[in-house]
Amino acid sequence: MATKTEAFTIRELYNLPAAVDLMTAARALHMGRMTAYELARRGEFPCRLLRYGGTYRVVTAELLELLGVPLPERGRPATVEST
Repeated sequence: MATKTEAFTIRELYNLPAAVDLMTAARALHMGRMTAYELARRGEFPCRLLRYGGTYRVVTAELLELLGVPLPERGRPATVEST
């Protein structure tokens, strides 16, 4: 199965669940698989990682903050301006 590698749109970023797997976060950061796992292993991934057994999860709010994508206000859905 081929991995999707094109960049996320803002709308796709806002539609991510509360936590994403390491490869989804790596894709958002335009980072390769080997780099992502190496940084995670060394504790140097640019977002805080949650560890569940052998899997890594990244909190989406922290990923959005790192990317400079504004977080929606509490109680209001994220809106994206159409261009």
